[in-house]
Amino acid sequence: MKKEEFELTKQELKILRKLSTEGKIQDFLNKIKINFEPEGDTCISPRRVLREKRAHCIEGALLAVLCFKLAGKKAWLVDLKATHDDLEHVLCVFKKNGKYGAISKTNHVVLRYREPIYNSIRELVMSMFHEYFDNKGRKNLRSYSVPIDIFKKFGTGWITSEDNLWEIHDYLDKLKHFNILTKEQARGLRRADKIEINVGKIVEWKE
Repeated sequence: MKKEEFELTKQELKILRKLSTEGKIQDFLNKIKINFEPEGDTCISPRRVLREKRAHCIEGALLAVLCFKLAGKKAWLVDLKATHDDLEHVLCVFKKNGKYGAISKTNHVVLRYREPIYNSIRELVMSMFHEYFDNKGRKNLRSYSVPIDIFKKFGTGWITSEDNLWEIHDYLDKLKHFNILTKEQARGLRRADKIEINVGKIVEWKE
């Protein structure tokens, strides 16, 4: 077995190697059911995502990073932190022709794929600020992490792990994060409109 095959089966490699572009990766993730975690919190490996045919944001991001690696391209994980009223989100960030884009697994109409047109990761993250709101219209995005090369930090064992990848999850949570608002700006935020809130309730998969 070649080193770059990461102990994946022939069938797994057949699926993943077809996902050779950012568009194909995102389309594949969109077709996978959102992981509603009926048995409790999870952080499953790409192998389990393929087998169980479900994923939430970090699980999708990990699979996306693997697809870029198999295609001979670089990609990074970036963690987005929100207020305590909202959930965090994890992106797979890539670079194309000198610009940043992102793969994003989500169940909502917002926080989705970003074209590789952004000059910096901050600029990319800020494109999500106004849509990162809760059902009361509060805009909750507050910071983003440094990008992490998951292969350099954790090797390759996570790819086929049968255990939850809490070590990766916790590491992302503890990374250095950059604030995107001052306290004064945060206090002065206007809430999303009713029509925005209604649109935000649209989901791709029903629980």
